[in-house]
Amino acid sequence: MPDLTHKPQPRTLGLTDITVGIPSSLRNPKTVKEPRPTALWNTLEFKLYYVACVVVIPLMVWIPVSLSNPSHPNFQMFKSKLSEGWLFGRQIDNSDGQYRHFRNNLPILTYAMIAYTVIKFLRVHAFKVDPYSNIYLIPINLAFSIIMVLALHGTSILKILAILTINYLIARTCKGSKVGPVLTWIFNGGILFLNSTYQGYQFNTINPALAFLDKYQGIDPRWDIRFNITMLKLVSFNMDYYWSFQHVDNPEVDINKLSDKQRTTISHPQDLYSYMNYISYVLYVPLFIAGPIMTFNDFIWQHRRPKDITQVTVIRYIIRFLISWFTMELVLHFMYVVAIKDRKAWMGDSPAQISMIGFWNLIIVWLKLLLPWRFFRLWALLDSIDPPENMVRCMVNNYSPLGFWRSWHRSYNLWITRYIYIPLGGAKHVFLNTLLVFSFVALWHDLTFRLLAWGWLVSLFVIPELAVRYLLPASQYGKKAWYRHACAVGAVLNILLMMIANLVGFVIGTDGIKFFVARLFGTVEGLQFLVFACCCIFVAVQLMFEYREEEMRRGIYHRC
Repeated sequence: MPDLTHKPQPRTLGLTDITVGIPSSLRNPKTVKEPRPTALWNTLEFKLYYVACVVVIPLMVWIPVSLSNPSHPNFQMFKSKLSEGWLFGRQIDNSDGQYRHFRNNLPILTYAMIAYTVIKFLRVHAFKVDPYSNIYLIPINLAFSIIMVLALHGTSILKILAILTINYLIARTCKGSKVGPVLTWIFNGGILFLNSTYQGYQFNTINPALAFLDKYQGIDPRWDIRFNITMLKLVSFNMDYYWSFQHVDNPEVDINKLSDKQRTTISHPQDLYSYMNYISYVLYVPLFIAGPIMTFNDFIWQHRRPKDITQVTVIRYIIRFLISWFTMELVLHFMYVVAIKDRKAWMGDSPAQISMIGFWNLIIVWLKLLLPWRFFRLWALLDSIDPPENMVRCMVNNYSPLGFWRSWHRSYNLWITRYIYIPLGGAKHVFLNTLLVFSFVALWHDLTFRLLAWGWLVSLFVIPELAVRYLLPASQYGKKAWYRHACAVGAVLNILLMMIANLVGFVIGTDGIKFFVARLFGTVEGLQFLVFACCCIFVAVQLMFEYREEEMRRGIYHRC
């Protein structure tokens, strides 16, 4: 008799593997009631879209490369911003300070990651205490954390520990009282403001007798800049501890098989909200510098019941990181758009050229944030900790402001949702809460008008999407032939607005955007290019729509 037992087929790589996988987004396609529409990849419509891509995408690459050519009239304006490169004898545009700091220190960080991982590996396999729990590793995590913060920030560790201790005392003193969350937010908001105002403080301003401590400020004296990430962890601990007093055990929940969401929302016994666990969480080495952001509950659950992180998962992640890193190197060696933007070396350029300067600057912003987040998450994975993934999708695979925000800084979005959006009422007051959330996000990044303007612009640009979703719900019109194309037109507007908002917030500011807008809308050539660009974006959006449909056919349901 033949074996009729179902054997799962080995999983093969497909188109949807371009997007980072998130376990919480996976569903069994057989359990989904609504069948997905037939794939459009082989239709005449999409074959025309492929032709457009073959023509337009090379142009989008060639334009910034040509602007970076030494023979270009504006080259001398930004030449001094370039450095010696290592690819094909070309110079490199390493002028972005934020990425330069990471890129130049990547070898040291890699050595530190390897040393940390090897030491932890030897510790685990030499003195394994509990085969089902890693709680016993908390003290060694703490020791590593203290050493790292001392090396990074020197004597400023005293300031950091003082702030952490005060925050801890607020939580432990207030316990389940509603005063706790209020004091937590006031204290942490005040610390962010004071850090920005006094730039980390000096010991001699506290007491002249302590001036000698200012001589030992570590590798990175500006501890206050990195404290914004730390502040999120302080709020997380206090709020998780506060909610633990309202927690009721559910006997139906198997703590050995918790989902990502359950590890965040299910509280621990009171004794696990200890000072040692708190400091170990806040200063956890792999995630201290740049995140991704984990909640306290999740961090402790991953020690109590470690996730099964396979070698294959880690190896694939290393390969993904290396591909992303090399992509960034290619861009910086062939497209000097950051230097062009900084020196405003765009005089005489056409609207198409100016738009590509802005577009590729946004790509570089995406990559310069993606790489540190991928690196430090890789470090955590090697340590058997699985923090939330940031930047689930490529920057150019977004058409919705809400979806873009969910996929961009995903771990921060999860933090915002748990600690701000839901406590404020969530979707009951969606616009007001969105305005408050993005105002907080902007001020959290930096207390500047430019980022506050970005927050307000994003909040404003969300309104059209919310209005259209209300007036033309997919549940009612989704099967109409015209609906997909109408959504694509709206998505074109969304993308243009998102590009404007992010150029203002992270690239050229409010003054720079005026020049870009004037060139696009104030000239006939600019308007002609704008129409052409909108047609190209329309094609791209149709491909994005079908890509998401392909994901859902495979049981992948991202909310972005």
